[in-house]
Amino acid sequence: MRGVRALVRHELRLLASLALWAARRTHGAGGGRAFGYARGQGATTAGLAFVCVVETLGMSVLLRDRPAVHAVVLVLDVYTVVFVIALHAASVVRPHVLGPGSLRVRLAAHVDLRVPLERIASVRRELRTTHEQADGVLDLAVGSRTSVTLVLAEPVTHVTFFGRRREVRVLRLHADDADGLVRALTRERDPAS
Repeated sequence: MRGVRALVRHELRLLASLALWAARRTHGAGGGRAFGYARGQGATTAGLAFVCVVETLGMSVLLRDRPAVHAVVLVLDVYTVVFVIALHAASVVRPHVLGPGSLRVRLAAHVDLRVPLERIASVRRELRTTHEQADGVLDLAVGSRTSVTLVLAEPVTHVTFFGRRREVRVLRLHADDADGLVRALTRERDPAS
């Protein structure tokens, strides 16, 4: 049941993200500085949505003589197009947010992790395109790349999509303005610099 609840919650967040995107609003950025990360995946998402639309049209032609099957497949195909667009919308409206005392790191509607600034031991601009899974490392790649690496003095607890808890000591993420994020984090952590 826990898995079903997680999936339903995720679907609702995606649909809410579509509404926020249409209204040109962001989620949870009030009082902080937002750093987007969706620019690197826009073309890929548009291409995937286009392929889904073409597949919908193709299936409509193939199933035109079977109205019941056509109706079911059409609903699934339209939902798939909406889902793909909603994934991109969630990335746009849920940016990383640097607020007083913490960095809120997000990845669409999947990940929302608060990192207290005092736990960040170092931050650096580091472009990586390969990511091997390792204990204590959380890679939030966008378009198969990350551009900022945070090394933590103390671990933070990341709750996975299905509720599993992981201790994270190294966090890699992507930001469209990676240099700006690194500078802002450095200033927030050490205002004298």
